[in-house]
Amino acid sequence: MLTVLFGLTGAVVYGAADFLGGLASRRLRPVTVAAVAAVVGVAPLLVGLAVVGGHASASAVGWGVVAGVSGGLGVLLLYVALAIGPMSVLSPLTAVFAAVVPVAVALGRGTVLAPLGFVALGVALVAVVLVASVPDRGGARLTLRGVLTAAVAGCCLGGIVLAYDASPADSGVVPLLAARLVQAVLLGAAALGTLRLRAVRTGGPAPVPTPAAARPGVTPVTEAAAATEAGVAAGARDVTGARGGGPSRRLVLVVVGCGVLDALANVCIQAGLHAGTGPATLPVMSVLNALYPIGTVVLAGIVLRERLTAVQTVGITLAFAASVGLALS
Repeated sequence: MLTVLFGLTGAVVYGAADFLGGLASRRLRPVTVAAVAAVVGVAPLLVGLAVVGGHASASAVGWGVVAGVSGGLGVLLLYVALAIGPMSVLSPLTAVFAAVVPVAVALGRGTVLAPLGFVALGVALVAVVLVASVPDRGGARLTLRGVLTAAVAGCCLGGIVLAYDASPADSGVVPLLAARLVQAVLLGAAALGTLRLRAVRTGGPAPVPTPAAARPGVTPVTEAAAATEAGVAAGARDVTGARGGGPSRRLVLVVVGCGVLDALANVCIQAGLHAGTGPATLPVMSVLNALYPIGTVVLAGIVLRERLTAVQTVGITLAFAASVGLALS
């Protein structure tokens, strides 16, 4: 039960972080938002380390570095995929791979689930696809390159859950802190690289990818990205602000909130992975974590008045049904 509770909480908090990242991406480049959020997320993890503690063993730090590299590469590859293909297909595809990879590893290790658990996992995967489905208005064409890039991105994001699961139970937030530091370096380098490339261009600013700032931890880009499609292209003319001025106080708070929530969501995932005692903990957490679009679409509906599609509504209903099934299995 604790595993399901932590998994659902982490998914909702992740979704809220992605929603704030989507709002910030109206004014800043998504990779810039992701980099700044990664840096901001270091602070709450340092506080958590001071309060909760954790054994900083070589294994804990090592798996944290693995999680950081995997997450950083996953975010960057996701940006590439969504820049060259339709978001409505590639975003759910990435989320499914991020969920399926840890499940496949767990089953390969000999994990046996109750029949209800298998059914619930399958329903949850269907829910991920339905909730993350976004009408694509960009007319982007689906290509093999886009599909493969999204699949690899999903595998990298799924690798984060595997790395956290492999970390020692007494490591506390040490792996999370190590992962966040690595992600901050990788995404920061990517953001600086984007600035330099833009500086040497002579034909004006390049088009900005439409996705919201994917969470530096596990993920991903969802309906917040769709909600900001119009704003991103028009509002991200300059990485320091929409009209060349500095970022507003509200924008700063939004980015800070994104980073803090993202860090807290990672804490939920780590806690859920080590709260469970059964072999089914890993597949359950990986699938529940992939339900983060629920938090994003709900907030988009409340704050931005975005209407849920019928498909997304069905997906949310299936997600809750799957969660109940996982809790009972």
